[in-house]
Amino acid sequence: MFNRGSDEGYKCSLPGISQKTLVWGESTLMTEFRLGKGAVLPAHSHPHEQTGYLVKGHMTLRIGNDAAVIRPGDSWNIPSSVMHHAEIHEDSVAIEIFHPVRKEYLP
Repeated sequence: MFNRGSDEGYKCSLPGISQKTLVWGESTLMTEFRLGKGAVLPAHSHPHEQTGYLVKGHMTLRIGNDAAVIRPGDSWNIPSSVMHHAEIHEDSVAIEIFHPVRKEYLP
């Protein structure tokens, strides 16, 4: 599967946060998140393992009891069913991979 870059196809998932599924396969799914300055991703968990990379921007990410200031080039892994949340300090772009595929993210 291939995906060409485009500004189309983003869905607002929360105020200040939009997402677009880029590609997926049998067991993984890749999503781009556009995160607006001041947005908050509320604390939540899900059964999917989540691995991410910050392309641009600045945020604070809490995974379980650990928190980190995230800058471009930083990456993270959120184990299955672990609580996490984020505060977005400037407009940001993150790429995240989920395993298994998040069916609700399929186009």
